[in-house]
Amino acid sequence: MQTITLANGIEIPVVGTGTNTYGKEGNQYNGELNGDFSALKSAIQAGYRLVDTAISYRNEAGVGKTIFESGIPREEFYITTKIPADDAYIGSKELVEQTVLNSLKNLKTDFIDLYLIHQPIEDEAKLKQTWQVLESFVDNGKIKSIGVSNFTIDMLEAVHNFARIQPVVNQIQSNPHTWNHELIDYLLKNDIVPEAWGPLSKVTQEQIDKLNKIAENYGKNWGQVLLRYQIQRGVVVIPKSHNVERQASNLELFDFELTKEDQFIIESL
Repeated sequence: MQTITLANGIEIPVVGTGTNTYGKEGNQYNGELNGDFSALKSAIQAGYRLVDTAISYRNEAGVGKTIFESGIPREEFYITTKIPADDAYIGSKELVEQTVLNSLKNLKTDFIDLYLIHQPIEDEAKLKQTWQVLESFVDNGKIKSIGVSNFTIDMLEAVHNFARIQPVVNQIQSNPHTWNHELIDYLLKNDIVPEAWGPLSKVTQEQIDKLNKIAENYGKNWGQVLLRYQIQRGVVVIPKSHNVERQASNLELFDFELTKEDQFIIESL
């Protein structure tokens, strides 16, 4: 698996798996928890080591249990979770601290590789307070890296102004529906790794047809071409599938390279 080196010197895999529908009835985000993490088990068997969850997914404990029971050493995994921008979790310093401790317990781990603020926190005092607590967990080794999710350039600038430890990742939507080119350019210029959630989502049939035409030149499918485009421009991708074949397919990205011309066509979709 290829990696990207974060600003703090830690490496992150360039491909991971999302988990927001894992362990739920009907594989639905809002489905009742049913404890079925067979999709995560098959993803781990396929070779995924970056595993992305969040408190709002309600499945941290199941994700942690599945990783723990995989028999693979903890150090081989790169685990990400996220704190909601909700007063129940960020209303006070003590609440933020307890939230992180709960994540560590749920994930059955002594440390979390990447902890993100899941959504922008509009109240700057609470944003600063939350960030400072996360910094304290980096100081004591319980969190290796900290970052944000769905933050705009303005919000990143706000964090930059007070942060002692700068965010190393901004997890954002990036797919043909919403490429976020301007934001990604900013992130790359400022040594913040862009991480794309939903990289294979919201793709129209017309776009799929164009991607498949490109894919024919490489003996690949449209999804592989789309993921490869993101990787080549320095974006980490976290596709998610409940299908064993697609999980394997989404990892087969390192035996071809898109031409400049094909990259231009894809970014223009």
